[in-house]
Amino acid sequence: MKNFEDKIAVVTGGGTGMGRELVCQLVAAGAVVAMCDVSQENMDETRRLAAAGEGRLSDHICDVSSEEQVMSFRDAVLATHQTQHINLLFNNAGIGGGGSFVEGDRGEWDRTFAVCWEGVYFGCRAFMDALVASDEGHIINTSSVNGFWASLGTTQAHTSYAAAKFAVKGFTEALVTDLRLHAPHVQCSVVMPGHIGTSIMENSSKVLGKPWGHDLPDEEVEVIRQRMLAAGLPVGNVPDDHIRQMLADRAEAFRTQAPTTAGEAANVILDGVRSNQWRILIGQDAHDLDRLVREAPEEAYEKSFVEKLNELKHLGGLL
Repeated sequence: MKNFEDKIAVVTGGGTGMGRELVCQLVAAGAVVAMCDVSQENMDETRRLAAAGEGRLSDHICDVSSEEQVMSFRDAVLATHQTQHINLLFNNAGIGGGGSFVEGDRGEWDRTFAVCWEGVYFGCRAFMDALVASDEGHIINTSSVNGFWASLGTTQAHTSYAAAKFAVKGFTEALVTDLRLHAPHVQCSVVMPGHIGTSIMENSSKVLGKPWGHDLPDEEVEVIRQRMLAAGLPVGNVPDDHIRQMLADRAEAFRTQAPTTAGEAANVILDGVRSNQWRILIGQDAHDLDRLVREAPEEAYEKSFVEKLNELKHLGGLL
């Protein structure tokens, strides 16, 4: 698909981050776009930024972890844009959470897995017929570097998000052959971003219904304190409110000081679609981490591996 002029694109998680940038760049490239998100307020801001012409952009409330809602979203897209086909499906929506399988909250674990994996699965199920009905189509599923490295370092568990992103990667790779055999005019790509400047930390807390920033309860602060101590940070005597502020500052830095902006990431994704890349790594950090894991897979979850990562300063945001 060399250009997006008058192509019909669906973007999940279009209210913030990479999803918002994908919507804006697709509209600018001449596509007709349907986006969904759980926040109408965020989609309203995306609409303002996209400045789409009449009938070029629709927004829909949808929780992608619900198959019923995704099917309703599909029906609304086809009805709103008076079409029986779409050309582009960006399964982009995702949240973080569910770190520990052993000691963590099961509800948070299941919710994170449902959004990050089932949201992709339900999206593909819902829109497959519409993609096949097109003259050319492309599925773009967002995984992560945590789809090939299931870790945030040796001091914290990261099971739900990593498991979901591994599933997205494996599913999309399997689709390469499936589509070639049964719908050769439809392509697919798996996107694996490194540290991208988004508000995923704050947004994940909102979706999970968890307190954030200065509202963190004392017991949550203590868990974070112990994690920081394990990482070698001297926070044993630091007041709780200072730790809360440190977390807020870290989330802000994650968004504003990332090596790759959400806009740059969206541009890489769309260039990858234009050149029909089935594997799209985003950011030098993603390329370096991919190389290091391939070079020493047996070492990937050891402290020595993390030390190698820390020598590459642009990988620091991942840990």
